[in-house]
Amino acid sequence: MFTIFKKKRLTEDQLANFFVNSLIQMVEDGFTDVTEIINSDPEFERSPNMTSEDSDMFLLVVIAGNLKFLSQNIEATKDVRIIEKIYRKLANVLGVDPLVLKESISKYQSWMSRINHPSKNTHYAMSKGVFFKYDLNRFQSEYFRNMNTPNPIFLKRLDEIVAQFLFDWDQIKDNYRIVED
Repeated sequence: MFTIFKKKRLTEDQLANFFVNSLIQMVEDGFTDVTEIINSDPEFERSPNMTSEDSDMFLLVVIAGNLKFLSQNIEATKDVRIIEKIYRKLANVLGVDPLVLKESISKYQSWMSRINHPSKNTHYAMSKGVFFKYDLNRFQSEYFRNMNTPNPIFLKRLDEIVAQFLFDWDQIKDNYRIVED
């Protein structure tokens, strides 16, 4: 009961800033490692030859998945306000119209849900999203390529990679009290 008095205040605007800056920084700092890991994965017959310049789709997958997690971790109504702030800030950073960005991310989220059906695990949907957005099926053995499904060994590795790009909501909830601006 007294933990509310120990927690620091974090405004919704501050949280939106932190979320946007953290995700963009994580992708900028980590995508080169992601490409190296994927390019050298032994489950592929040949290297996908991804480059560090190919990060746009990865960033959208990371944002789409993390926004789903935000809705699961922040109370209703508060999450809507924070997400709207995130879209405005992201659009500003990326130099796109906020409505266009919101529509693109919404399409990514719907698509990720479809490719991951019947599972509702967002983390796994993100991994499959990376797999299909980068057309990694082309580089698999014929068996998995013909099934058009990720090799489960590779997918497990991809899950571990994607886990590094998940926003730590538990840390936020444990240490901060989110307040309206």
